[in-house]
Amino acid sequence: MQSKANTPQNPAAKTPAGQSANLSTVNGEATEGTETEASASLTTLGAVLEAVEELWPESLAEDWDAVGLVTGRITAPVKKIVMAVDPTLEVINDAITRGADLLITHHPLLLRGVTQVAGTSFKGEAIHRLIESGTALLTAHTNADNAIGGVNDALADAFGLKDCVPLVESKDGLPEEGLGRVGFLDKPMKLEDFAERVFTVLPAVAGGVRVAGDRLGIVRKIALCGGAGDSLFDAVRAHKADVYVTADLRHHPASEAREAAEGGHPFLIDVSHFASEWVWLSAGARALENVLQDLGHEVQIEVSQVNSDPWDFVLTP
Repeated sequence: MQSKANTPQNPAAKTPAGQSANLSTVNGEATEGTETEASASLTTLGAVLEAVEELWPESLAEDWDAVGLVTGRITAPVKKIVMAVDPTLEVINDAITRGADLLITHHPLLLRGVTQVAGTSFKGEAIHRLIESGTALLTAHTNADNAIGGVNDALADAFGLKDCVPLVESKDGLPEEGLGRVGFLDKPMKLEDFAERVFTVLPAVAGGVRVAGDRLGIVRKIALCGGAGDSLFDAVRAHKADVYVTADLRHHPASEAREAAEGGHPFLIDVSHFASEWVWLSAGARALENVLQDLGHEVQIEVSQVNSDPWDFVLTP
């Protein structure tokens, strides 16, 4: 029996970008000219949205997705941002406790239409807590998946891949933008050794890592997709990948993929949905910090350490 970890295996270091300027005081009174300086240095939610759009354009989101601002006024000041995978109540409460003015999550809170946000449901309660605490919520989902330097590039970097291209190119984006990535290891590895690398770089979760294929089989060309990727098997085969790493592999697509491979490539590595996307948070925080600094803003950005993987323990033979 393996227990669910309280924090990820490789917790991301907090990435402070410096505190926003405060009024200097002398005997309790603001010094001359300080108010003007503070006003000039004020970072608004609108300014953060501009930086987010530069990194993860909404135009890259899939048609079915719901990305962008969920709660918050664009004129509101932002001094601290917390980034997380899921907008769960635990994550929201943690962000509020940290004093965040903005919570950026990968997964949407309101992916499908709702008719009410009463506090009697967990989503309604989430909306109420965000608004009442003055914490804005922003979603960067498939736009962050598809973007250069987004979720899939972060995962490829973590696995040590090079010469990466999208598994499926974006319809309206650059050639480097799209779902998933395909790249190469520096040198061939046995499947069991590469699976160990995957297990090591991802945060600890109850479900661990599942592998289908010859453990002594050799792999070098790696296909991956952060989050659920079992709809992309045709692209994996078209790229002639040796192994495919993704999350939420269902029984029938996985079984049929292995049958079609006749025991050969592509091998499969099934990981936690949460874990596959958590890797991006630190890279995303650094990228957002850099863009904001280039625009003349100083905002403190932290990565949530809440493990929002839904599984608590697993039984194995």
